[in-house]
Amino acid sequence: MKNLNEQFQSAGLFSMVVRWVIGWTYFSAFWRRLILDNKLIPNEAGYIGEKFNHFLPNALGIKPLIEHLVLNPDQLQIAMVGFTIVEAIVGLLIILGLFTRLMSIGIFSLAMGILLGSGWIGTTCLDEWQIGVLGIASGFTLFLTGSGYYSVDNYLLKKYPSLHKSKLFRWVGSGYLPILISKRVILVVSLLIFGLTLYTNQYFHGGVFGTLHNKSVRPKLELSLVEKTGNSITLEVYRTEGADVYGSFLIGIQLLDSNGNILKEWNGKDLSEFPKENINNHYVAKIKPGKYSLIIPLGAKANLKLMNKNSSETKFIKFIDISGLEWEIEI
Repeated sequence: MKNLNEQFQSAGLFSMVVRWVIGWTYFSAFWRRLILDNKLIPNEAGYIGEKFNHFLPNALGIKPLIEHLVLNPDQLQIAMVGFTIVEAIVGLLIILGLFTRLMSIGIFSLAMGILLGSGWIGTTCLDEWQIGVLGIASGFTLFLTGSGYYSVDNYLLKKYPSLHKSKLFRWVGSGYLPILISKRVILVVSLLIFGLTLYTNQYFHGGVFGTLHNKSVRPKLELSLVEKTGNSITLEVYRTEGADVYGSFLIGIQLLDSNGNILKEWNGKDLSEFPKENINNHYVAKIKPGKYSLIIPLGAKANLKLMNKNSSETKFIKFIDISGLEWEIEI
């Protein structure tokens, strides 16, 4: 038993810097989100719920959960507060090395949520995907090693030697594991995590074979559900791609006839004064008039009502972004 204790103490020592760094990455989310700047207030700039909404368009597996929350702002705020508290507890206890194995499961779970929800986001270095897969690998590693000499777990083991005999403490804290995990089991789990890494890299970015792509580079709008009623046309606008920190700035909407002639046009100034009552937003990320354009954040979805006396002649609707990108839908 003494040799086993020493071996796990050494393993925990070797993984100490991983424990500190991964712990801070999660605790710092709480720190900057609530202590440095309160980002848990709905309808204020920087609200974390709106950033959560950014994950929605291309999330993997958990899209229904994200959509449910962004459709229900009260539940979303509760979830964001709870999520922030969990990050704070898990991050701080991992840094301290208290209940290390239990907290490592928290690290694994939080990282999995980041990976599936936002693994597709990252303008330069596939940022969220890297955070997710490295968090999963780190969580598994810390579960195996526990924490070593410089940890609260170790202090408790020294002060209360009877904890060495407690299977519960060794499962949730540190020390040698109650069961011997074979090299084959570790190999299999490691291969599964590596396989998940390759799969998500390919799914989100085409990073293993084929054409590399990045959905965070340029905005993309999806136009659908067009209806003509009297002198108005309504359609659904959904922004599914582009940088999460930068909106799509719409500077033009054109109604075209069957020959491509412009029947009616809204320029940037017109769209900056677009009536808010003609925008029916679905989620917490909202389409709204800006100073010089109509701003469409990532993940925002809304029904727009366009007023036009010649709506019966309209065959196409064209949206024009400030970048020069255009999207068109046929009625």
